[in-house]
Amino acid sequence: MPRPNGRSGSKFANMNLISLLTPHDLDAAFAIEQRSHAFPWTEKTFASNQGERYLNFRLTVDGVLAAFAITQVVLDEATLFNLAVDPAFQRRGLGRELLRHLIDELKQRSVMTLWLEVRASNRSAIALYEQLNFNEVSVRRHYYPTAGGKEDAIIMALTI
Repeated sequence: MPRPNGRSGSKFANMNLISLLTPHDLDAAFAIEQRSHAFPWTEKTFASNQGERYLNFRLTVDGVLAAFAITQVVLDEATLFNLAVDPAFQRRGLGRELLRHLIDELKQRSVMTLWLEVRASNRSAIALYEQLNFNEVSVRRHYYPTAGGKEDAIIMALTI
């Protein structure tokens, strides 16, 4: 069920809704993926991360898709494969809002651990995850492609 979150601070409050990502959202979500990452997923990879094993959410602002999260759930563990906020909507706390919603949903489903990996250079994402009590578990050396070669992935986990 969509969950509204009106934000104030301007003359008009924005209406944020979080709901399940649907097949109708995939084109817009893939466009966000391409705008948000220097090395985005392919359309095939994006499409293959949908279905019954996945708990995928979207966050809309005034009816416009602004962010999404792609998460695979297996038994009592989940892995956040992708979280992206459209650059036009970044620095507004939407990633935090979406991640908190995901964690709440996982709790209701008796998931015990949420795993993720993040580029070592993505300091703002790492700071967000640490604020939400994720812990660094390990490092995958030379995992992500970069313009100059490869960079490490930080593996993090949250005990729910």
